Amino acid sequence: MTSPLLRVDGLRKHFGATVALDGMSFELNRGEVHALIGENGAGKSTLMNVLAGAFPADAGEITIDGRPYAPHSPLDASRSGIALIHQELSLCPHLSVTENILMGREPSRYGIVDRPASEDRARELLANFPHPELRPDRLVGDLPIAAQQVVEICRALASDCRILLMDEPTSSLQRADVERLFALIHRLRANGLGIVYISHFLEEVREIADVFTVLRDGRSVATGQIAAVTNEAIVAHMVGRSVENLFAHHTPRTGGDVVLRVRELAAPPAVRRASFELRRGEVLGIAGLMGSGRTEMVRAVFGLDAIASGEVSVAAAGAGAVPLPSASVRHRIARRIGYLSEDRKGEGLALPMSIADNMTMTNFGACARRGWIRLAEQRDQAAEWIRRIGVKARTPDQPAGTLSGGNQQKVALARLLYQQADILLLDEPTRGIDIGSKAQVYEVVARAADEGKAVLVVSSYLPELFGLCDRLAVMSRGRLSPARPIAEWTPESVLHAAIDVESVA
Repeated sequence: MTSPLLRVDGLRKHFGATVALDGMSFELNRGEVHALIGENGAGKSTLMNVLAGAFPADAGEITIDGRPYAPHSPLDASRSGIALIHQELSLCPHLSVTENILMGREPSRYGIVDRPASEDRARELLANFPHPELRPDRLVGDLPIAAQQVVEICRALASDCRILLMDEPTSSLQRADVERLFALIHRLRANGLGIVYISHFLEEVREIADVFTVLRDGRSVATGQIAAVTNEAIVAHMVGRSVENLFAHHTPRTGGDVVLRVRELAAPPAVRRASFELRRGEVLGIAGLMGSGRTEMVRAVFGLDAIASGEVSVAAAGAGAVPLPSASVRHRIARRIGYLSEDRKGEGLALPMSIADNMTMTNFGACARRGWIRLAEQRDQAAEWIRRIGVKARTPDQPAGTLSGGNQQKVALARLLYQQADILLLDEPTRGIDIGSKAQVYEVVARAADEGKAVLVVSSYLPELFGLCDRLAVMSRGRLSPARPIAEWTPESVLHAAIDVESVA
């Protein structure tokens, strides 16, 4: 009997008092896609980093082709045939696409990098993911998140690896790119590669994986053929309990006052025309494909991007609608508007700062006296929000960057609530977080709407929009359709509106 390509047995990893891996075990065979499933904080990313040589395991055994494997560095892992595609992008924004893809593997002549050959190799890899903005000479920092994700994938493929570790590789991709990635995975699998695949989308796991392992609290709690298990059973293994309803109950308000009005908004080149009204106590969804202008529209509404024409106004008690300046975040916050960025790592949080600082930074006045922050008061208030939102953290003083992705997202959402925002603009609020954390975010959104807040949700995940929203509008090529009650939409009609600009003209 042949040995597995990769075997992990009893792996343990501690970070101080935190146990990230607690005896985790699994096997990966040649020509197999093995899905690792679990909530944020279950140990998936820690396992990937140990395998990729980012840090050593404390105990346990790893073998490749039956031989002991204990990488001392990422370079050591790469030489052993292991490549990692990170969920949180690890690119150099000041370098070109080619330089990022081939870093350390550039073709050279007489010790000098052969730039034409490098660009040809980068172009060959990029051909798997046709994208109008992806050129070998472009700076990565100038690319949208979805295009950067493709660069991250191509960099891993450039290593000619035997074992490919994929940590949420589709979290920023639109469906066409996902299908190209899956076709590529099928080709790699047919060539004998072993692929470890992490995803929070169970339908995606079923589409691409052969076998699965569920991690909970750093341990392997279930494994087997993906076709032989139900989604309900997988979720129960993930969270340790049965999850009957993912979406929290929300009572829609049909006659709420208009609190935010956007008229004929234009913010070229991404936003050509957008008009909508957001009412108190409702959840309004915005659907659309990547690059349709959804994110740019919300950024313009919040004052982060300049508005070329049109108007954004908010309701003021007893004074009617008050227009807001074109690009002034300060005025938005003063009018109790809160914004959650899709880019959690780059914009959503100050990762080196504490949880307490991140939660309170847009409303320091609530924990300050005479211009001085009262640290004990700030810590106590942050601890209360940690409890209310369900953040898994040791202390409010813990750096936000040490939390899992799902818990980081909860911290970013808690900041809006601490800020006492009445209008919540949420851009991809559950991107890259596990199903348990998603359910908690949905509960927070539903509770906020029931308390009279107005919520706008931008999402690429249609089940999320249909489960959360009272009304829905669709963005297509910079134009926003009229919002209609969610009951008047179907997934098919949303997709048709997203790809057919005439439907929103």
